[in-house]
Amino acid sequence: MRLLLVEDNARLANLIRDGLDRQGFAIDWYETVEGAVHAVQIGGFDLILLDLGLPDGDGLELVRSLRAGNNPTPILIMTARGGLDDRVAGLDAGADDYVVKPFEIPELAARCRALLRRPGATLSTILQAGNVSLEPAERMVSVKAQKIEISPREVDLLELLMRRAGHVVAKPAIENALYSMDAEVTPNALEASISRLRKRLVAASADIEIKTVHGVGYALFIPVSANA
Repeated sequence: MRLLLVEDNARLANLIRDGLDRQGFAIDWYETVEGAVHAVQIGGFDLILLDLGLPDGDGLELVRSLRAGNNPTPILIMTARGGLDDRVAGLDAGADDYVVKPFEIPELAARCRALLRRPGATLSTILQAGNVSLEPAERMVSVKAQKIEISPREVDLLELLMRRAGHVVAKPAIENALYSMDAEVTPNALEASISRLRKRLVAASADIEIKTVHGVGYALFIPVSANA
């Protein structure tokens, strides 16, 4: 899952990035309203984590602007403004949740997952392909109802391919979804992740196949025999 973090406190931003990265989220960080607007225009985010007191403007105005432009991306406000009127103003502006600083990273991660489980959100359903099932909210993968151990990055990769089962997903689109914009990604990082994922699925007797479409990307297929 790819998150946009808008926070001008570098120390806190790094704590959030490190904590959420360990829970399988890819984070792009910006310190200003201007930077956030630019990032949103590029797109591809599943959730926005937004501070209100930014150096070049008020985060509430950004919330209102996004909602006025019919941007449906869930927004979680993170701020020291903890009064009732502040919380009401944030939610009325169009935010989906509101957490008051200081907070613990596990709670923030849980709130992120809760927002992404809402109807129509990315984590809203259990995915099934052949004998493989994936529970996005819990980041859990099972083959023939048996849970398998799999890294957060591989869960994200499998989820992306399962949601587009039977279709080719371009390599740049996969890399954009799995890695933050400033991540140091080696040229063969995606290929290595695909290889590890394939090995885990084969070892668990999964009946799905991840095929390479050379020069384009990857596609997940369910063999005909699995549907028979």
